Amino acid sequence: MTSPLLILPGFGNSMPHHWQSLWEIRHPDWRRVELGGWDQPDCDDWVRALDLAVAACPSPPLLVAHSLACLLVAHWAHRSALALKGAFLVAVPDPQSDWFPATAHGFAPVPMGPFVFRSLVIASTNDPFGSLAHAEQCAKAWGSRLVDIGQAGHINADSGHGEWDEGYALLQQFIL
Repeated sequence: MTSPLLILPGFGNSMPHHWQSLWEIRHPDWRRVELGGWDQPDCDDWVRALDLAVAACPSPPLLVAHSLACLLVAHWAHRSALALKGAFLVAVPDPQSDWFPATAHGFAPVPMGPFVFRSLVIASTNDPFGSLAHAEQCAKAWGSRLVDIGQAGHINADSGHGEWDEGYALLQQFIL
């Protein structure tokens, strides 16, 4: 039996042309977690929603998080006793960035302790929402492996990553 896979979109939710949405179409058994408050996210509310979603899984799930949802995973990991198979974390934002959404509440400070599950951080050298140095700092603190994919913007549809085949291949390697 394969592990359940939960999709965790970031701020604003992942639109139909975002790689998370396109991957869901490929895999109807993958489930997007309804975090709520997409344009005014509250970290505590998102942590509760994620905890309920993980608890509802028949076995420890794999999380696929983008942007603000990466910070959600960090907060959840330090509050929950539930088990995960792992976390695939793409485009970790920096709450101190000028681009960080002002309507996102409770995501700073970012927990910087090690995860008890395996994790992979995918970062870009020109992400306006979080520097490569910030992604490296988070990956080191969390015990995550880091993959720098070069100049890829925020690794979303707006930066030209529709299907994002490179990311899908990284996920398939991570799942093994």
